[in-house]
Amino acid sequence: MFVAVIPLLWRQLIYLLAGIGAGIANGVAGGGTFITFPTLLAMGIPALQANVSTSVGVLPSYFGGIRGFRHQLRHHHDIVRALIPACVLGAALGTVLLLTGSPDVFRNVVPWLVAAGTVLFALAPRITRRLAHLDHAHPRRRWSLHAGIFVVSIYGGYFGAGLGILLLAVMAIGLPYELADLQGLRNVLSLIINACAAAIFIVRGGLALDAVYMLLVGTLIGGVLGTLLITRISPKAVRWLVIGTGVVTTVRLLWK
Repeated sequence: MFVAVIPLLWRQLIYLLAGIGAGIANGVAGGGTFITFPTLLAMGIPALQANVSTSVGVLPSYFGGIRGFRHQLRHHHDIVRALIPACVLGAALGTVLLLTGSPDVFRNVVPWLVAAGTVLFALAPRITRRLAHLDHAHPRRRWSLHAGIFVVSIYGGYFGAGLGILLLAVMAIGLPYELADLQGLRNVLSLIINACAAAIFIVRGGLALDAVYMLLVGTLIGGVLGTLLITRISPKAVRWLVIGTGVVTTVRLLWK
């Protein structure tokens, strides 16, 4: 195979650049996994090993987003604490499905999950207006938020591509916040979900360590750059960027 003759230094550079690209994508709207996962596959790493290695490698990308939206997040500590159980339990269940179950059935529904999340996010302003008469503290709306985050966390523990888009879609409907606040929450919840999955994958072992090390560095750099970029874009442009990322992610998943 051609990739077998690529010197280690060049392979590590490729992993680093992929990590930077993924970090920027996650800092802006999510979807960074669709940079790192295909890169690891192209380097000859088996699919399952590439998947778990990516889950660990993209973790630092969310730190930049948390730092960039720290002013918005300071007012939402309560909602983060309330959603932690749904994130942890969902992510743990997703990793169990990945490591012990057959991936074929879930893989077939992944494109439709991302597509549904993209449509949901695109329609969120209209849906929110229709639900404006309901109190956001209404038990039914709160229950829907927690259930939605739990389901998305299962997906995040299993595969995770487009996780940020799905989180934004659920929160855009369930929470009365501006997009900047939702972006900050997306980074926090994505970090919790990925950290839970990564901890299980690390204990299990089988990571492509040379790739993981470079992804950790690259995604940290890219996450900071992506956050600097998104804070200079109008909310309307960010919304269209998120929708565009969801469409591209869905097409790539269906194509694969």
